[in-house]
Amino acid sequence: MKLYIVATPLGNLGDITLRALDILKSVPLIACEDTRVSQKLLSHYQIKTKTISYHQHSNSAKVDFLLNRLKEIGEMALITDAGTPGISDPGNLLIVECLKKFGAECEIIPIPGASAIISALSISGLPTDSFLFLGFLPHKKGKETMIKRIIDSKETVVFYESTHRIIKTLEKIKEMMPLGANITRQFIICRELTKKFETIYRGTIEQVLEKLNNDTTKGEFVVVVEGK
Repeated sequence: MKLYIVATPLGNLGDITLRALDILKSVPLIACEDTRVSQKLLSHYQIKTKTISYHQHSNSAKVDFLLNRLKEIGEMALITDAGTPGISDPGNLLIVECLKKFGAECEIIPIPGASAIISALSISGLPTDSFLFLGFLPHKKGKETMIKRIIDSKETVVFYESTHRIIKTLEKIKEMMPLGANITRQFIICRELTKKFETIYRGTIEQVLEKLNNDTTKGEFVVVVEGK
């Protein structure tokens, strides 16, 4: 058995590898975070492989069903709406359960490609030999603890934030930062990476907040913070 973990574009459909296209065409089934979103990519490349949904709200019965189907058909691909499955993504659960159920009987094969984390770090201009990735910050409980971790980190920090919380999160970081740090620490805010309205904001936290407040905050954000 083979389970392919296939990275898909963040937005620009040209950012997919030839190997990924070959896999998506050859497997009998593709598990997608949202089949409607994935269909845009598949249709663009005239891929007619059957799809099935698998997302954060899928229960254990759906995971069992997918693994049983994998055993029947021998090969399956897993994709997310954008980027690399398993990174701040429910695809990781399917991989864990596949390992538990099949062990070495099933090969889990990475098909690398786009990643929002790596894309943001690559243009940050900050040290990347070592960095701290925090995924999505908690909405309420534990958020201040996580922000303190960001502020105290000596390494570059990268995390995701949503349209609705980006301003509030940055304002909270600014509020909690020690005196003087808000005029030295560099922030890189990446909005809508690889998409039509891709925007990169750079500067101190006060500078990027001013830019965001004077611009649209719609979209998906990756935040990169300089270590102290």
